[in-house]
Amino acid sequence: QVQLVESGGGLVQPGGSLRLSCAASGNIYSFLNAGWFRQAPGKQRELVARIMDAGSIKYGDFVAGRFTGSRDNAKNTVWLEMNSLRLEDTAVYYCYLTIRSGYSSAYPKTYWGQGIQVAVSA
Repeated sequence: QVQLVESGGGLVQPGGSLRLSCAASGNIYSFLNAGWFRQAPGKQRELVARIMDAGSIKYGDFVAGRFTGSRDNAKNTVWLEMNSLRLEDTAVYYCYLTIRSGYSSAYPKTYWGQGIQVAVSA
């Protein structure tokens, strides 16, 4: 089994910061690309950060230098550092990792975290 557990969400004031963590566990050989999506009430799900296995990162247009994604291959973990948070950043944030389970040539599958609430409010 593979499970992803997210942590670090919560309530923060505008201009504040949060650091989200997504840790995968189970029968993991390695993971490839990973990242974060979010979905706010009444809005479509949108890309926050796509963290490629080679280290390049693509951010959603709204990020504008405020967020930083990162990864640790040995820990099977990805993070999202969020600064200068705005009211419109309020959403449920979902991480994903594309994982090879068990051995090096296993077919990669994408797994998702449970989602964590980020609430930005004065």
